[in-house]
Amino acid sequence: IEEVMMDKELAVEETAVTTSPTKSILRKNGKLKTKFYERELARLQEELIKLQYCVQEKGLRVVILFEGRDAAGKGGVIKRITERMNPRIARIVALGTPSDREKTQWWFQRYVAQLPAGGEIVLFDRSWYNRALVERVMGFCTDNQYREFLRSCPQFERMLVRSGIIVLKYWFSVSDEEQERRFQSRLTNPVKRWKLSPMDVESRNRWVEYSRAKDVMLDHTDIKQCPWYVVPSDDKKRARLNCISHILNSIDYEDITPGKIALPPRKKESGYIRPPMSEQTFVPDLYPTLEATD
Repeated sequence: IEEVMMDKELAVEETAVTTSPTKSILRKNGKLKTKFYERELARLQEELIKLQYCVQEKGLRVVILFEGRDAAGKGGVIKRITERMNPRIARIVALGTPSDREKTQWWFQRYVAQLPAGGEIVLFDRSWYNRALVERVMGFCTDNQYREFLRSCPQFERMLVRSGIIVLKYWFSVSDEEQERRFQSRLTNPVKRWKLSPMDVESRNRWVEYSRAKDVMLDHTDIKQCPWYVVPSDDKKRARLNCISHILNSIDYEDITPGKIALPPRKKESGYIRPPMSEQTFVPDLYPTLEATD
């Protein structure tokens, strides 16, 4: 198995421009150039499609957790992972505030309901680790509930792994300065403003508390069967490529992409008369006078 994983890891990396970043793919600030990023992302997304076919064919069950501070880049990498994949196979779970009924349940209960069946990949945009982070820092849980989570979470995840579920956990690490820059960008960009909630503003004031909570969480839940992987995310493009590559290297898959489908000539149908166009309601064309630019 180790040899297969090593061969696959080399296959994922072999088409990269170089094995280490060079000036040709970096901007002056050290971040990846857009052209290289887009080319490499397209290649990795093709590999994700191969992974998708393999997961479906073999009935694998995959859970990927994305955790990190607000504006750390979790949503961006989730979007790039899923944008080319079949949403019936790779689905995103981003649960909101628990209802009054859910608050009385076993903490893991509503997350268990979202776990994958055979042939599915579930990406958690925040997960059961809310108890160790947001709930702990904001005081939404008691000390006993918090301590119980730290005790039971490793056992819960070992159960998942023993049952055959592949579990990957990623912590996106963003610096104080970069998080502040992204917050300011959300304030001034109308299409990003929804990302800045009152909870985000409050978490901004509790940077140290979040750091302490994160350290304790990693200390108790970074287990051999289900380790944490830290993704430095000040450079969003680099973080996305690194995370996707790591996912591909962590799951044993092979290329079983179906061959091309041959489309026969369409049959000519006779006897069909289309209803008059005047009887249908069309969306107005708001741009009738624009000239083609291509």
